[in-house]
Amino acid sequence: MKILFVTATRIGDAVLSTSLLGYLIDRYPGARFTIAAGPIAAPLFEAVPGLERLIVVAKQKMSRHWLKLWREVVGRNWDLVIDLRGSALVYLLWARERRVMAKGDPSEHRVQQLARLYSLDPPPAPRLWTEPEHEARAGALIPAGAPILAIGPAANWRGKQWRAERFAELAQRLIAEGPFRQSRVAVMAAEHERSQAQPLLDALPPERRIDLVGEVDLLTAAAILRRSQLFIGNDTGLMHVAAASGVPTLGLFGPGLPAQYAPWGPHTAMVFTEIPARELLGTPGFDHRTTDTLMDSLSVEAVEAAALKLFQRSVPR
Repeated sequence: MKILFVTATRIGDAVLSTSLLGYLIDRYPGARFTIAAGPIAAPLFEAVPGLERLIVVAKQKMSRHWLKLWREVVGRNWDLVIDLRGSALVYLLWARERRVMAKGDPSEHRVQQLARLYSLDPPPAPRLWTEPEHEARAGALIPAGAPILAIGPAANWRGKQWRAERFAELAQRLIAEGPFRQSRVAVMAAEHERSQAQPLLDALPPERRIDLVGEVDLLTAAAILRRSQLFIGNDTGLMHVAAASGVPTLGLFGPGLPAQYAPWGPHTAMVFTEIPARELLGTPGFDHRTTDTLMDSLSVEAVEAAALKLFQRSVPR
């Protein structure tokens, strides 16, 4: 069986789409998958069982990327085409079956939206697949020893970024006493986000920190997170990678869309700014391109309490 799976550009959406992809893998054993995804998200799918081809879809002016993708896939007769980007592509291919979904209702979680394509109740959870080399690299970066508390202090938009100084204070509190008093702190971010992570790294004793900024690809990050006690991070794609990896995941939310993009899974939780999103985004003269962080009404004390509560209810897991 030949299946074309067209998924997201953003990491978070791509991770959530694995809930549906995993269902298809289970439903059609032996199926061969061609997966089309954006450049940043595509590496998430490198180890998918039955992967025949991974196509990187880079956006182009006037939607020319769809024409390029069509040329890549038009020569096959598809048993199933799944298009999660709502394009007209599926109607220009020969396919026995087509399922199409676009952005969806922002008041409904993305995983639930995906599940409705096949009337799945309960919705299947997102999951990630890794290769032995990802596991080996994770083992090399996180050598045996004290447990790991993973923190993702960066965000792709300044408005969603809790201040690094607050992450630093939070980490210092958590490793001073309680269940994380012996933990090492793994700081995770992309290389271009180092400035967002540096204050946290500087605040940690050298023997307690593991600097992973710019050191890991997405699937190695997933393998590292599986080895961790807890993940705390902003509302980002890395948060969804953590949740899909099964580590207890605490997401920090301010001007985001938690109804649609909360971390998914039984060992997840959220903590919110005191000022609701609609007020954060509705101030006179608001400009998402120039705004400073909108997360300042979220206190260190609130995040610490939420982290401890999540950890306690997730152990043993």
